[in-house]
Amino acid sequence: MMTHLHGERLTAWITAAEQAVLPGVSRFATGLNADLAAVTAGLSLPFSSGPVEGNVNRIKMIKRQMYGRAGFDLLRKRVLLS
Repeated sequence: MMTHLHGERLTAWITAAEQAVLPGVSRFATGLNADLAAVTAGLSLPFSSGPVEGNVNRIKMIKRQMYGRAGFDLLRKRVLLS
């Protein structure tokens, strides 16, 4: 479902998961119903937030490396130059 963009199968999976004996899986499936449209779109559409997440991860890594060493100005320079 996740790798082949089959979001239309989600409601059937949620129904099966809610009836499962495993409490963690059934709770997770119930939580998916709270925002079903967004989850279905995320499993159906070809768009990805991967590049954005990669940049956020890079900036957080630089910030962790510089923790306690310098202020915002140096952090800004390092992010822009890397």
